Amino acid sequence: MEFGPILAEGKTKIVYAHPTNPDQVILRHKDGITAGDGARRSVIEGKGALAGQTTANVFRLLNRAGIATHFIAAPEPTLTVARRCAMIPLEVVMRRLPAGSYLRRHPEAAGQRFEPVLVEFFLKDDARHDPQVTPAEIVEMGIATPTEVEQMTDTGRAVFSILEAAWAKLDVTLVDLKIEFGRAGDGALLVADVIDNDSWRIWPGGDPNRMLDKQVYRNAQVVDETLLADVYQRYALVAELTGRWENDHN
Repeated sequence: MEFGPILAEGKTKIVYAHPTNPDQVILRHKDGITAGDGARRSVIEGKGALAGQTTANVFRLLNRAGIATHFIAAPEPTLTVARRCAMIPLEVVMRRLPAGSYLRRHPEAAGQRFEPVLVEFFLKDDARHDPQVTPAEIVEMGIATPTEVEQMTDTGRAVFSILEAAWAKLDVTLVDLKIEFGRAGDGALLVADVIDNDSWRIWPGGDPNRMLDKQVYRNAQVVDETLLADVYQRYALVAELTGRWENDHN
């Protein structure tokens, strides 16, 4: 597939202009994996293809459910064709159960279950370790309007509900989820970027000792070939499991 110029490059993907359609972009998923705001970095051969497959499976499910997303197609495992968006520099995190950074900030929350799903916003800024921001601060900084903040909150909860139900059918607990939004050329707010195995915590049978997500890499005391092979196998399983959602639809 042909590519236009590089528009952006992050730790795990490259965004290219579409060679013929100015309203579209092409995302190439890289084999890199990072943790600690990029302080830990590794390469797992084949991870990009698995990330692309999982992202495609997730966005196809969301599109079928009527969620407005940027996803158009996945012509190859490592490639995503999407609507061109101006990305909003926020990570929107939905939590069903307290875990990770939330428990570090709120240790008293251990064992709680959030009803409705808790929504938090974090400014995308590695140098400042992605600080949490309130809806009022988002509006004050000119990042989004009050209406857009409300829409991100409502859409985030809807996305979580759809994915939570899909995972529950496979006896997997969706603990939390990180998504991002972009504005299309017409101003429409779209779920954008990627949603892959770096985007959530998923616990088969609700057991954190069986986690399938990126936390395995984050938690590792030693990063060696054995660990990276184990991470690869978990990511491959997630790509296969999310692929069942398409089969269920058919």
